[in-house]
Amino acid sequence: MTGPGLAIWVDADACPAVIREVLFRAANRLGVTTTLVANHHIRVPRSPHIRSTQVASGFDKADDHIADQVRAGDLVITGDIPLAARVVENGGTALNPRGTLYDAESIREHLGRRDFMEELRSAGVQTGGPSSLSKGDVQVFANALDRFLARAG
Repeated sequence: MTGPGLAIWVDADACPAVIREVLFRAANRLGVTTTLVANHHIRVPRSPHIRSTQVASGFDKADDHIADQVRAGDLVITGDIPLAARVVENGGTALNPRGTLYDAESIREHLGRRDFMEELRSAGVQTGGPSSLSKGDVQVFANALDRFLARAG
């Protein structure tokens, strides 16, 4: 069982369904409140531990909601590095769907890399996007989630 204050927030607009399934299993297994936040309706299984929050449409509305709600010790699932930085600033930890943990020690490096890639793209350099999520990526995510939850417990 994890600590009483721990909550998981999910930036659900871009969270792959297979990652949501991993989160649903963890929420039910450990009794962790898990909230999916999106600007459209997200179906979630019936569970006292899982809920969905729909925010208004618009740029960063889900991110703003999550950043306003997250508390020290909470975990946020997101691939959005600026949101991850806001989460870390609020005392939380972020985990992306590929299993990369963003915390106070690592977030500056990730922000710097993101900004560098943004500069390249704005200069016309074709940087490509991330590869498709593989079964291996899902396993890496599940393992990172389990490690975080074990430490939090």
